[in-house]
Amino acid sequence: MAFAVFTISTLSQAQEIKPNDVKKVMKKVADWQIEHFNDLYSGHKKPHHPLDWTNGALYVGMVKWAGIADDDKYYNWLKKIGDENEWKLHRRKYHADDHSVGQLYVDLYRKYKEEYMIEQTKEQFNFILFHPAQTTLQWKSPYHQSRWNWCDALFMSPPIWAKLYNITGEEKYLDFMMTEYKATTDFLFDREESLYYRDESYIGKLDNSTKIFWSRGNGWVFAGLTNIMNELNPQSKEYRYFLKIYKKMADKLLTIQTPEGFWSMSLLGQEFYPTPETSGSSFYTYGLAWGINKGILDKKTYSPAVQKGWNAIVNCVTKEGMLGYVQPIGAAPGKAWADKTEVYGTGAFLSAGTEVYKLYGGK
Repeated sequence: MAFAVFTISTLSQAQEIKPNDVKKVMKKVADWQIEHFNDLYSGHKKPHHPLDWTNGALYVGMVKWAGIADDDKYYNWLKKIGDENEWKLHRRKYHADDHSVGQLYVDLYRKYKEEYMIEQTKEQFNFILFHPAQTTLQWKSPYHQSRWNWCDALFMSPPIWAKLYNITGEEKYLDFMMTEYKATTDFLFDREESLYYRDESYIGKLDNSTKIFWSRGNGWVFAGLTNIMNELNPQSKEYRYFLKIYKKMADKLLTIQTPEGFWSMSLLGQEFYPTPETSGSSFYTYGLAWGINKGILDKKTYSPAVQKGWNAIVNCVTKEGMLGYVQPIGAAPGKAWADKTEVYGTGAFLSAGTEVYKLYGGK
């Protein structure tokens, strides 16, 4: 395999984006990932479980790609995942990571109108509604991850609550999501920096004299915000709540993008983390392009950041279709390599591509 080499130039950052080129590279990345679904590229001894959060994030992007791909093979592949796993969520009843695959189930239900695709997700979420976790949000307190006390969780679970509210019209799903999301935000959102701490253990800590805001962690939040707002009435107070957070983050992200078009693994410490990283950068590119497409963000102001971001991450795709420079599983700024990838990075890339495709004229 030929690995990506990081040699992005100012010229490539400014390269014109054409919708057909976007679809072409998305197809290459999606096909490579499906072919290598059970392969190991990030130091693991065995493949992730199909219902693991890593794959849940992949499916979020893959189903978006399936919607523009003009080829049912992607929907068929995703439906097979559901069939083979009996449309169950993963192991832990309360843990947000193990809910993430539910986003796929709801999206496939919308296409196929088969109630069995979401029955178990609804049943489990109804149980949680009537038996809510009583734990605190403090990190490492007993059963603490039964609630959303780490920022990644805001991508994994809240969009499903929003989707269930949208398709059922039952406000109980919306009310639960709002209560828990606000609690997490009050706990982890730094109002001075308009960014989220990964969890309580990072509040007050410094890395090279900078606050520690993990790129992919905030990417989870930023992408999750768009996936939630997609389900809500733009005139509702709930939508306006998320929109306010989204705009604050978007404004901040515009100021901290690296000259090469990425976002540093430590968002406020790019001089200390010069290595490109594609999972967080893909999520930011996705979220910013979405905002422009929705008329929320000013195109003239934000499209240069999207253009730079997209060209930067595309530059990290190998000729075979592997997205390189995906930081391995972690919870903080670290390292990334040209020859290491992860399924969630592919999911983020495909999410970004769907919005970039629309932004540059794709139908």
